[in-house]
Amino acid sequence: MGQEKLLKSAVLLIGAGGLGSPLALYLAAAGVGRIGIMDFDAVDVSNLQRQIIHRTQDVGTSKAQSAKRGINDLNPDVVVDVYEEGINSGNALEIIAKYDIVIDGTDNFPTRYLVNDACVFLDKVNIYGSIYRFEGQATVFDVRKKPDGTRNGPCYRCLYPEPPPPGEVPSCSEGGVLGVLPGSIAMIQATEAIKVLTGMGRTLAGRFLRYDALNMTFRELKLRPDPTCPVCGQNPTITQLIDYQEFCGLKRGESDSGMSGLEISVGDYSELREAGTEHLLLDVREPSELGVCQIDGNLNIPLGQLPARLGELAAWKDKLIIAQCKSGRRSMKALETLQKHGFTKVLNLEGGILAWGEQIDPSITAY
Repeated sequence: MGQEKLLKSAVLLIGAGGLGSPLALYLAAAGVGRIGIMDFDAVDVSNLQRQIIHRTQDVGTSKAQSAKRGINDLNPDVVVDVYEEGINSGNALEIIAKYDIVIDGTDNFPTRYLVNDACVFLDKVNIYGSIYRFEGQATVFDVRKKPDGTRNGPCYRCLYPEPPPPGEVPSCSEGGVLGVLPGSIAMIQATEAIKVLTGMGRTLAGRFLRYDALNMTFRELKLRPDPTCPVCGQNPTITQLIDYQEFCGLKRGESDSGMSGLEISVGDYSELREAGTEHLLLDVREPSELGVCQIDGNLNIPLGQLPARLGELAAWKDKLIIAQCKSGRRSMKALETLQKHGFTKVLNLEGGILAWGEQIDPSITAY
């Protein structure tokens, strides 16, 4: 009976990366009849240590198409829907409505809030997982309504009503992740998906599981619906999808701090370097990111360590400091910290090292 239910089920995987890769394989092997794969990205060689559905020969190709190949190599009977696009306010409701459950394997806040809200509006189960360095988290946001009108459990907004400031939480590619960790969390997500689809067992709805791989410990926290939640609460104030980039402080062309006038373009910075202008390039990325690529002559102080290490910058209090990170978001936060502590000449490298690689140094391509 359970196997028949799986065969008739449809699951949407948002992301074919660290979590989506093992999830696709687990669900295909379990006999889920239809799997949707949504990912706009291409396979990079740096993905292969954790995104196990992809192979060396897939580098440079669509992750969604690569995942489809992996699924059908394992189980040719699975119907695979490929979406080579990102999920957004324009397509979310139409696509999610086609599936029984959604499994969120993304690593950015706008998508997490978007997926959550769409699932609440459509009465769909959202199976959540996240990973960072040596730790992972998982839960089931079962927002389906019961006969009395209440919901089975809380939604993502009940847990995180507001997103953190932009750049405060690095992504896996920025902060690093233990290569086997995604498999552990994906295994939990796949288990929960099978339980939800078959109606067996007790799910993680209302429970938040935290996994510490270094100490091999699990910790469970209780989650309760927030009656004041703006999406799933008793009197919701959000009844349609919104601009999630703006909600998370990521509106293109603006910084979350209103400091957009304190940026220097990569072109202007290149000219500044060539002219020999005295300055300090402060790289606020994690040390692991420097091994991927870096701009010569930088001083590395990760953003999280900056307040405690300001003494190392004392000689530059009245001299030019240019802060830099991957995309310019974390380094803008660094500027706020520096200004609060009396640093008077600070600029943010607009677009970060990504823009530097695209416009100035083509050798930087591995990020």
